Amino acid sequence: MKKKVKNIINGIFPISEKSFQEIETLLEFETFENGEIFIQRNKRNEKEYFILSGVCKSYLVNPDGDDITISLFTENSILSPHQTRTPNNISNLYFKALTNLELAWMNAKEFENLMIENIEIRNFANTVLQNELISKVDKEIGLASLTAKERLIEFRNKYRLLENLIPHTDIASYLGITNISLSRLRKDLMS
Repeated sequence: MKKKVKNIINGIFPISEKSFQEIETLLEFETFENGEIFIQRNKRNEKEYFILSGVCKSYLVNPDGDDITISLFTENSILSPHQTRTPNNISNLYFKALTNLELAWMNAKEFENLMIENIEIRNFANTVLQNELISKVDKEIGLASLTAKERLIEFRNKYRLLENLIPHTDIASYLGITNISLSRLRKDLMS
């Protein structure tokens, strides 16, 4: 499992074996079942996460009680950085497993201390933050400038095969459309 974490890190910003060993000492591992909420909104969270296998989402609940999917995370990736999702160590989002999920995590404060001491780890963390910002801006631009059909095509390009793994209600919510619209678009794209 530690090798998976190393591959995730090196896929984002390659670091030396010595730097990875510093991160490795902080790692813990956890699994969650499909449907489990592993981060609660308005609850304390002090962790940085690597997704080793599975799919999860970040979401909010609107005033009507509907889940609104903010982001999707697939295996071999990193959850939104701690500083973007937990002002004052309190989560501003829910995170839920959409399949069985295997995570590695480390204490965010201890990781921050490594960043201060180690330039490679700092550069890795800054690249993660930059990628998060780019992803959020790309999604906002897509919601504002693409048709629902174009958003679905982009989704399929970014998340190959995910359509067959997770509930379509989560995909529709992520795309900013209703489940009925998603169903129509899927039929339309098949013809």
